[in-house]
Amino acid sequence: MARLAAFIVMLIPGLMAAGGIKFMRDTLFGKLLSPFPFLWLQFLVGVIFFVIGFGFFAGFLLHRDRKNGKVAPRFQKK
Repeated sequence: MARLAAFIVMLIPGLMAAGGIKFMRDTLFGKLLSPFPFLWLQFLVGVIFFVIGFGFFAGFLLHRDRKNGKVAPRFQKK
């Protein structure tokens, strides 16, 4: 059960980052999606979604690797 919960917790930011990439890609091709009135706003939301999703995923991996002692000395907590 704990593995399923961890999978769901990691799935949500992954989907958020993928959605951000899709919003940015659609903006570059000039396709405006319905909830956004402007292309620049669609691109900005895409960047925000990507940064939040990727940052959460990267932070989770760094935390797990620090706990298991698998990071370089410069990334260890002091």
